[in-house]
Amino acid sequence: MTMPTKNYEPSISCKVAFLGLGVMGYPMAGHLALAGHDVTVYNRSAPKAQGWRDEFKGASAATPREAAAGADMVFCCVGNDDDLRSVTLGANGAFAGMKPGAIFVDHTTASATVARELYSAAKAIGLQFIDAPVSGGQAGAENGALTVMCGGDAAAFDAARPVGMAFSKAFTLMGEAGAGQLTKMVNQICIAGLVQGLSEAVAFGQKAGLDVNQVLEVIGKGAAQSWQLDNRGKTMVADKFDFGFAVDWMRKDLGLVLDEAKRNGARLPVTALVDQFYADVQAMGGQRWDTSSLVKRLK
Repeated sequence: MTMPTKNYEPSISCKVAFLGLGVMGYPMAGHLALAGHDVTVYNRSAPKAQGWRDEFKGASAATPREAAAGADMVFCCVGNDDDLRSVTLGANGAFAGMKPGAIFVDHTTASATVARELYSAAKAIGLQFIDAPVSGGQAGAENGALTVMCGGDAAAFDAARPVGMAFSKAFTLMGEAGAGQLTKMVNQICIAGLVQGLSEAVAFGQKAGLDVNQVLEVIGKGAAQSWQLDNRGKTMVADKFDFGFAVDWMRKDLGLVLDEAKRNGARLPVTALVDQFYADVQAMGGQRWDTSSLVKRLK
């Protein structure tokens, strides 16, 4: 992987571990190594860890526990609640290998419930835990420009932030344990509505016989401007959907949102509807298409 040039914020070099080397975790761990930290990685598929080690000259370990041994901080980015529990808990989990006072920073998009659960489990054995989901997608991870939303104790956050800025443009404490995950849910609610609105606009413009690329250029200078319009509008017109964040992942995230809404009583009629639209895209074979593929339902 060719990593872009980034000016890393000064921070004390730390011994860190990174668990999970998917499309997000691989470059995130790479930025930590390029920033001068001593990085040991773990991945469920060992060849991926070997490839990372060869590229970034760090170390790899056979289990989360071994990766976390002696680390000041353990970063993690895996798939879901169950994956997160599997790399933190149990005899081979990271918690079993971490030294007292070490900080676990979880970048998985997971439930607020599991964030609070693991925060309590960590505190009970003298560890610190921050839930820290990210926004910015694969490009943000590769460019070291993620937005990170954190929940947990201020002291742990203050220690983790300078290190986490290696792959971030913003690293912000949102509140107590679970607040990071709840903030990410707000983010996904916004995206769901925006992408559906943009999809309808593109489809309408095409049906009306307009030059939709020109339309997007014009309205992008006014009140309709958004990140989605700027970065996905023209690719939607071109019927290209091979970018970063897959429909399967979005449905997982919206499932977390809708489950939390049942608990807190929030009314999310548009989000629930867009979730079903994404189910339609999955049925069309678009499980791995980018989330902007909502427009294909309308063509």
